[in-house]
Amino acid sequence: MISASQIRAARALVGMSQRDLAALASVGLATVKRIEVSPDIRGAAETLWKIQTALEDAGVEFIPADDEKGPGVRLKKRRR
Repeated sequence: MISASQIRAARALVGMSQRDLAALASVGLATVKRIEVSPDIRGAAETLWKIQTALEDAGVEFIPADDEKGPGVRLKKRRR
């Protein structure tokens, strides 16, 4: 599952505001704000899926944590 810090970082990578993300994910602005400040993400799985999908559609790739590094985000490689 993605984290609040990954969501904030992903938005920053693509220059997206909380309002933009809320609109693209079809969720309320207050929902995005609440999720981003929560130390432990809580909420409906569908809501988190909508947020993740909207950010992935905008060009973000979520990187899971492994044994050596924590979770992160990066821009997807653009196709030519």
